[in-house]
Amino acid sequence: MSGFWKRLFAGEAPPPKERARFGVVLPWPEECAPQEPVPALSSADIQDWFYRLVLGMPSSETDQLRLQEQVMLRRLDELCGGDRFDISTLPRLPEVLPQLLRLLKSEHSDGTKVARLIGRDPVLVGEVMRVSRSAHYRTARTISSLQHAVVLLGHDGLRQMVTQHVMKPILQASAGMLGHAAGQRLWDHAERCAHASTYLARGQGDPFEAYLAGIVCNAGVGAMIRVLDQEAPPTLGVFSRSFLIGYTHLANHLTLRAAKHWELPPNVIVALRERLDVRAKAPVTELGNALLAADHLAMVQMLADNHVIDRATPPASVRADRLPEVLVDRAQQELRRVFRA
Repeated sequence: MSGFWKRLFAGEAPPPKERARFGVVLPWPEECAPQEPVPALSSADIQDWFYRLVLGMPSSETDQLRLQEQVMLRRLDELCGGDRFDISTLPRLPEVLPQLLRLLKSEHSDGTKVARLIGRDPVLVGEVMRVSRSAHYRTARTISSLQHAVVLLGHDGLRQMVTQHVMKPILQASAGMLGHAAGQRLWDHAERCAHASTYLARGQGDPFEAYLAGIVCNAGVGAMIRVLDQEAPPTLGVFSRSFLIGYTHLANHLTLRAAKHWELPPNVIVALRERLDVRAKAPVTELGNALLAADHLAMVQMLADNHVIDRATPPASVRADRLPEVLVDRAQQELRRVFRA
């Protein structure tokens, strides 16, 4: 496959000014910040550029599928469409995780029950103890037991810690030459998407479900990268915009199947299904709308942080979510405040 990726990265003519190339990070001195208002970009451009950033691929002026791309999409559909992908090949979640998430959501849970369940997984035990002893939770009293650590972290801290501990390795497990860079960028997006989703869904439901939906929303992309690494011929070249749309649709389908396989909460699964079906109809649930807007905002910030677009680029004015513009603008400011480049 090395020849395939070499062809992707080699010999591309410089694109027009508005289509930036990826991979070159330049200094961004404050005195160079633009003074004029920066126009919004379309959701389609943001998505196209984001997935090229993840893949480490230059931009393309080609919209239509080439013959080889049509063949490749059919092959990907044969492998990953419907129920054909062997979902058990995805990284496994700890067996106790679905039970733990349900327990943490219950009003009748207590530190003893939670500690007993976490104690069944040595990896989770180690992570809980490590986080509880970090500077963020540092106390005058030494953390000497798992139950003490569980009480110190609290339900919200435990849910976020467990989710991050589980999902980060999954998103970073993309195989092949693109593995490290793609996995890290997927994780960076997941953190931002989870934070924005939680912000946008405030007062509309369970905050942790909003966080969880944002964390997992691109889980299928890593799996699709592994399939591409194994199946794409050396002559495929730089992907057209239409190919990337088809690719991401299949990836979103895999994400939904993985969420069901991992027994994630029903509201999360519904939101992921609405994201998958967004080309046919807009989301109707609060979480579905929050996830869609958060995904877009996280992509915008990832592109800005990597100097693909201007740092002051606002959200797209035409989006599929039905959230008020003022709320989406505030969520973008929140992301800029929390995740500084």
